[in-house]
Amino acid sequence: MLSRLSSGALKRAGSLASSRSTQILSSSRSTAVRFASSSSSASNAFEAFLGSRITLAGATLFTAGTIAWYSHLYGSLPFLGEAHASHLSDEGLHPTHYPWPHDGFFDTFDHASIRRGYQVYREVCAACHSLDRIAWRNLVGVSHTVDEARTMAEEVEYQDGPNDEGEMFMRPGKLSDYMPAPYPNEEAARAGNAGALPPDLSLIVKARHGGCDYIFSLLTGYMDPPAGVEIRDGMNYNPYFPGGAIGMARLLFDGLVEYEDGTPATTPQMAKDVVTFLNWAAEPEHDERKKIGLKAVILFSTLFAISIYVKRFKWTVIKNRKIVYTPPKDHAGH
Repeated sequence: MLSRLSSGALKRAGSLASSRSTQILSSSRSTAVRFASSSSSASNAFEAFLGSRITLAGATLFTAGTIAWYSHLYGSLPFLGEAHASHLSDEGLHPTHYPWPHDGFFDTFDHASIRRGYQVYREVCAACHSLDRIAWRNLVGVSHTVDEARTMAEEVEYQDGPNDEGEMFMRPGKLSDYMPAPYPNEEAARAGNAGALPPDLSLIVKARHGGCDYIFSLLTGYMDPPAGVEIRDGMNYNPYFPGGAIGMARLLFDGLVEYEDGTPATTPQMAKDVVTFLNWAAEPEHDERKKIGLKAVILFSTLFAISIYVKRFKWTVIKNRKIVYTPPKDHAGH
């Protein structure tokens, strides 16, 4: 009897132990599965982040911006060779950057310099170069008064018509007329300059790499050719001009122009004034654009600050709410 009871108890104890061991194994397996699922979900989220379009676009923009900034600072990339159809010296000597008074964000043109620059253009440059995009009225309020601009316009005769008899006639200029060209056509311009075509100066500052710095350096950079450099007859040596040989001779010499305001007419002074005038001719809206930009920055900054305040005021009720969860009470015996 005792042996049967002891054997039955042993069997029950063995079954309980086996059931407990299976429970422990199953719980450890479920824990491992949970850990594996959490780690796999984290890795999947990381892979999804790396493969998203926003990440790829951001990496592309960052790479392109880095390359562009390096190229801007140093000119070329160290791991890419440069291929040129011509020698690098054919591009001309790189001009020095000068502190122009209108370069700053809040700086405007020196209008006295614009007036002097127009005088240099009229007495020196207008013999060969045109200014097709500038009318006499554009000078009003910038460098000259209405009466001064009208007087200068009336000194030039323009062809107009036809009249009542169907014939063309000549009349004095008006404020609405554009500044006259020195030559009637391109062929006449080439014939008068040994085959070279003098460019129009309306947009010359924007049309040349280096802008004001290049034109100033070109006007003041004439020199004798160095040893070993041969220049053809009728050409002049200027290291800032591509190739070094330029058809335009040096035109600015000290005292060439007598300024109305008594400013000494040195070569650098005349070059600075005419470059300032040409920069204004290329950007007549320069001063007004900066004024409007400053007003826009102030206005949009104020609106941005107001929008942030309104957003915080409207959302503060929702963001400062405290949500409390009260679980149901556990009634024993139910």
